[in-house]
Amino acid sequence: MINFQNTLIRCSSLGAILTEPKEKAAKDAGELSKTAKTALIGTYVREVYSREKDITTKQMQKGITGEENGIELLSRHQGEIYTKNETRYSNEYLTGHPDIITQDNRIIDTKLSWDLWSFLPNITEPLDKAYYYQIQGYMALTGAQSGSIAYVLVDTPQEIIEQEKYYLLKRMNCISEESPEYVEAAAGLEINMIYPDIPLDQRVLIFKVERDEEVIEKIQDKVRKCRVFLQEFSQMHKDFNK
Repeated sequence: MINFQNTLIRCSSLGAILTEPKEKAAKDAGELSKTAKTALIGTYVREVYSREKDITTKQMQKGITGEENGIELLSRHQGEIYTKNETRYSNEYLTGHPDIITQDNRIIDTKLSWDLWSFLPNITEPLDKAYYYQIQGYMALTGAQSGSIAYVLVDTPQEIIEQEKYYLLKRMNCISEESPEYVEAAAGLEINMIYPDIPLDQRVLIFKVERDEEVIEKIQDKVRKCRVFLQEFSQMHKDFNK
C-alpha cells in the first residue's frame, strides 16, 4: 500500500481542496468537502494507477496553444520582458509550475480568456478563489511576497479557428464551404475570435495578490488532512469487498 504521508498537492487543485463543506456541522468539525474528496480521488488514481483523467475543452486548448502569445501580449502591456517559467517547484506540502517568475521574484499566472464574453465579466467580479489560492501556493513554493493573476485576451490560434469553422459547417449542414450562408457565418465567427481592433490596454486585466501567511498555514493544515483522507480511502478501497 502506498504511504500518502508525503503526497504533494498541486497548486492548481487548491481551490477544490480548500472548498468548505456545505453542512455547518462538517465545516465546524474541519472535515473535507465533497469537492475536495473528489479532487483527492483524482490524486489517488494518479499516484496508485499512474493515470490522468483527460479533460480537454476548446478553452483549455486555447490556453495551452496560446500561452506564449499571452505572455508576449502581457509583456507588451507591462513594458517588461517576461518568459515562460520552465521549473516545477515543490516543498513539503505542495507542487506547482507558475507561468511567470519575474526578475524581482513576483509570480504572474496568465489566464487566457476564450472570448470577449468570458473576458469582460472579470471586471465586475472578485478574483476567483481558486486562482487566489493557486497564487498563494506558488508564493509558498517560491518565497515570493506578491503575485498576480492576469486575464489576457489573445487572438485564438488559427488551428482552433479552423476547427471551429469545421464544427460550424457541420452544424449548419451546408452543401459546401462555398455556400453563401456558411461564408457569412464563418466570417462572423472569425471576427469574434481575433482582436486586432481592440487596444492593448483593454485586453489585459490584472488582479494583484499579496502573500498571506495565514492562508499558507491553512493550506498546509488542509494538505495534512488530505493525506489522512487518502490513507483512509486507500484502506477502504483495499477492504471494500471483505
